[in-house]
Amino acid sequence: MQVETALLFESLEQIYARVFRALSPRTRVSKITVEFRDHANANSRAVLRDAHLRVRITDLLETAPAPVQEALAHILIGKLLRRKPSAEIIAIYNRYLNRADVRHRLDVVKRQRGRKLLLHPRGENYDLQQIFDHLNQKYFAGSIARPQLGWSARPSRTSLGHYDPSHRTIALNRLLDSRKADTMVVEFVMFHEILHLKFGMDYKAGQARVHTKEFKAAEKSFERYAEARTALKRFLEGL
Repeated sequence: MQVETALLFESLEQIYARVFRALSPRTRVSKITVEFRDHANANSRAVLRDAHLRVRITDLLETAPAPVQEALAHILIGKLLRRKPSAEIIAIYNRYLNRADVRHRLDVVKRQRGRKLLLHPRGENYDLQQIFDHLNQKYFAGSIARPQLGWSARPSRTSLGHYDPSHRTIALNRLLDSRKADTMVVEFVMFHEILHLKFGMDYKAGQARVHTKEFKAAEKSFERYAEARTALKRFLEGL
């Protein structure tokens, strides 16, 4: 209780100064600037240049309580110094971000400030709207309202698909719009993202869970599931 009370009377600059001294006592920091920025997401960052620590925090966290601000300080400075924060620190920060009211504010801000840059769903080899409609009828009896669909503006070797609940969009990696990608592979990736749309996020004990037991069970209902996973792996190895 005494620690939490003390935090209430510290400025953000004092919190960052104290955390930095604790993590790197030999590093000289002559000035600390902390400011809130109207980002389109919950991203924040810290940069150290010429002994000046500059911290830019999303304004979504402007009203966050002191323990959350301190947890963020540990996370940002830890990243700067390449030191992983403790599981307890990460849990404090994640519990706050996963609160229903904070998640709602984040979704609103993403819709207002963010932009989704997607290519037309009709690609050179595959039409995402046709694929979505086919899967929707086959597996969901047409019960899923079609979201905004499109190919990613940039190719990626780390993510083949993404569902964004804030903008209600499904984007597939443009690398899949290729003759090298079997139809079954493209459909399997789309099916996976439709399941994200259907099941959404599951929050338990302040933690966000995406691939729940229900999600994984539903994914296995995909026709030729094992074959599709093998084909997907083969496609990834060929990138």
